[in-house]
Amino acid sequence: MSGPQSGAAQKPAAIRFALGLNLQQYVVYFGFLAIFLFFAITLGDNGFLSVRNLSNIVLQTAPATILAIGLVFVLTAGEIDLSFGSIVAMSALAAAVVMNEYGMTAGILAGMATGIVAGALNGAVVAFVRLPSFLVTLATMGLFAGIARSMTNLRSIPVLDLDFAGFFGSGSFLGIPSLIWWTVMAVAIGHFIYRETRFGAHVMATGDNPRAASVSGIKVARIRLYVLTLSGGLAGLAGLLYAGRLQAAKYTLGESDLMTVIAAVIVGGTLLHGGKGTIIGALIGSLMMGMLNNGLILMGLSVSDQMIVRGLIILAAVAVSLREKAR
Repeated sequence: MSGPQSGAAQKPAAIRFALGLNLQQYVVYFGFLAIFLFFAITLGDNGFLSVRNLSNIVLQTAPATILAIGLVFVLTAGEIDLSFGSIVAMSALAAAVVMNEYGMTAGILAGMATGIVAGALNGAVVAFVRLPSFLVTLATMGLFAGIARSMTNLRSIPVLDLDFAGFFGSGSFLGIPSLIWWTVMAVAIGHFIYRETRFGAHVMATGDNPRAASVSGIKVARIRLYVLTLSGGLAGLAGLLYAGRLQAAKYTLGESDLMTVIAAVIVGGTLLHGGKGTIIGALIGSLMMGMLNNGLILMGLSVSDQMIVRGLIILAAVAVSLREKAR
């Protein structure tokens, strides 16, 4: 008698557990749809549903989506990067300064090299000096922000090369804005690397259990170096996109991206403690944060109110992430 009763009791529990996992896996999509419907109903007469406004949301979130892809790899490996916003500004300024002197190609190389070197510096200290990535990137966030401010004495640098501006921000190809092309390519490549390559598997294994990963032959220190270098490189690309879209570079670029990107990645389904993430979820999370900011602006909320809402979303997302860890 006890056997069948025990089995019957276990089935509802198993079903509830499976449903909980499925709902948690798709919560970002439900959230995206709920926020969209809310703003569509309340702000439909204020231009929220216009093609121009919806396309602006996608264009404005392109740099944040690029940054989110890098953060997915970092968080999945069990690390954190707080410095990517400062790297964005530093890379954009380096690109603009060099480009105005030596041309477009040199500017692109300077911007990307700045991001990669800054990320590699973070990674080297974390991987080989073995300091916590939170403290390292908190320190370099201030370091890189100071460098960005001192590079041009707080001056904005105009981007004079129209080809660069068109390629990285304000142009289009086959009728589709270049920022959307960059987003699609970055998401596709990032998703493939994350899901289909040995490197992606090693990143997940490192974040899930570093000791077991090391025993199995994975070079954990190298993985940490690589993911933080990747984050820096993508921050460099985001800096180029900002400079191209705005046709100028300034030390404030990327300053407000930290909370937005972290919220997008965690809401998108990447665990804060490592071992699991999703590039597609980060894309949806980034679009959701962009749509949220856009809707709050149309509702007349101030910047401080928007920051409060983002903070509450991060708090809720972290709670869900830690709850999954407890399971």
